[in-house]
Amino acid sequence: MKLGLSSYSLSRAIAANELSLADAIAWVADHGGEHIEIVPIGFDLTDNPETINLIRKKTEEAGIEISNYAIGANFITEDEAAFENEISRVMKEVDIASALGVKLMRHDVASRNDTSMKQFLADLPKLAEACRRIADYAQPLGITTSVENHGYFIQASDRVQALVHEVNRANFRTTLDIGNFMCADEDSVAATKKNIDIASMVHIKDFYLRPSNLNPGQGWFQSASGNYLRGAIAGQGDINMREVLRVVKQSGYDGYLSIEFEGMEDCRLGSEIGLANVRRLWDEI
Repeated sequence: MKLGLSSYSLSRAIAANELSLADAIAWVADHGGEHIEIVPIGFDLTDNPETINLIRKKTEEAGIEISNYAIGANFITEDEAAFENEISRVMKEVDIASALGVKLMRHDVASRNDTSMKQFLADLPKLAEACRRIADYAQPLGITTSVENHGYFIQASDRVQALVHEVNRANFRTTLDIGNFMCADEDSVAATKKNIDIASMVHIKDFYLRPSNLNPGQGWFQSASGNYLRGAIAGQGDINMREVLRVVKQSGYDGYLSIEFEGMEDCRLGSEIGLANVRRLWDEI
């Protein structure tokens, strides 16, 4: 197992010009991270080879790996031309992943206001086609692509499984975010047990949870069924973090664990404590 941090965790400091991208890479290494996951928020890698080269140079200097490249995408489009354009765009992002030297890449798949199972089943063949074509494009580059459980439409563990099995490619799996299952009102331990065998990457995220009849006010958002969630420091929220990590460890998963902090605390403090907590819990299991 290699523990590290998603650049998303430090995105507020990057956006506020409190940390440069180079600073963020050094910060991860200085705080015990073994890898950094690249999420282009606060910076852009499209048509910016100099930034790609900067990331590779700074990670080599810091002695850490680049684990994964994660981007947005939506294959729910108004027409076939837009569908093809989105596939082409994501394929260009695969080229960026290859230039970064990573072997893992997460791309989003779909977003809809209608998140019903009926709509999901209707969309599934088209979504699988897009993911299959991108995975086939990535395969000669040695890259495994993946879908993350987020965005409400493809967030529940069964929907992720359905898409992965419909795509039916060895190099298409899931970036398993243990916290995001809560957005679909699933228990993180149970959902992780269901999907860890198809995971290429694991995100460690924590949330506070309050029932739908107790609105805590500012800073909270609602799950699919109306419960309230707020980002927490990993190991301090309401997820049974020790048991989730036990499930991951006992499954034989030996890849990257990536902290994704999105709490209200300072992002550097939240990331630092989260890294320490997860390292301690993993070692104690």
